[in-house]
Amino acid sequence: MAERPATVRPRHRMVDRVSGILEFVARSEGVSLTEISRHVGAPVSSVQGLVNGLVATGYLDERARVYRLGVAPYFLNLLAGRGAVNRILHEDLVALHEKTGSTSAVLSVAVGSDIVYIDHVSDDPHTAYLAERFLRRSLIRTSTGWVLMADWESRDLWAYLETLGDDDRPRVQKLLDELESIRTTDMSVLPNIAEDPDLDGISIAVRERGRVVAAVGVVGRHDELARNRERIVDALRAQARAWDARG
Repeated sequence: MAERPATVRPRHRMVDRVSGILEFVARSEGVSLTEISRHVGAPVSSVQGLVNGLVATGYLDERARVYRLGVAPYFLNLLAGRGAVNRILHEDLVALHEKTGSTSAVLSVAVGSDIVYIDHVSDDPHTAYLAERFLRRSLIRTSTGWVLMADWESRDLWAYLETLGDDDRPRVQKLLDELESIRTTDMSVLPNIAEDPDLDGISIAVRERGRVVAAVGVVGRHDELARNRERIVDALRAQARAWDARG
């Protein structure tokens, strides 16, 4: 019996269009919706919905109507065990954990409307489980989440906050009260908004070309962090200067 010829895997126009958008944006320093539309050969009205969906899920990042690649593709690489090179080394978290005497040091990114710990050094099994399984958490309930949200455009931040339930209303009010301070200092210091009121965090932004792309946090018991607040803040700022020096 003759062998059946291999079947070419069929393409899908929508998938082709989405992958084309992602690759085009990834190769750029930032593009407009019109440029994306021209590149994929589709009307702006057709592309707008796709682009909005990609922003909502973290695959694209939009600032002032300019689109860049988001962090979700990087997150998928981590899930597949092929993490991209990052200038925040695991050894940096080890050093922070040792210098601050904290329960945990974590590296976080926003994936859509959630936060994910992508690296950690922790004595706490719960934090270790969240980080090692790359589980999504609520942005509003972590100090690293506050640092990440503070860099969002207002319309995106307001839209996210409006989706939260009554349980998070006090957290929303507290974030709004502290928003300008976080934007000025690139830090969220002891917001006391975790599910467990005894836990807290001190976090600092990680910037790339002026944008906040991640946050590093020191997490532990509120009373211990408060007692060592100045030492922890100094350690985070010193580490941030070291990251900047690496380029």
